[in-house]
Amino acid sequence: MWIEIDNKLKAEFQFDSFVSAFAFMTKVAFIAEKMDHHPNWSNVYNKVSIELSTHDAGNIITEKDHQLAREIDKLLK
Repeated sequence: MWIEIDNKLKAEFQFDSFVSAFAFMTKVAFIAEKMDHHPNWSNVYNKVSIELSTHDAGNIITEKDHQLAREIDKLLK
């Protein structure tokens, strides 16, 4: 699901409605805030696009990004 492109981990998620997509984003927001690691993301209707990189490390992929990606994936199980 996650792919590495241009020093970013990227994924797109599709839900059955805008409300479901927004609920997912809310859950991700709480996890990201707790980790102090915030994604670049966008939402259009039922789709959420997420890009992860570590700004403090020069905008490259680090273990923090992989850890957040794993936590995001757990939300979908």
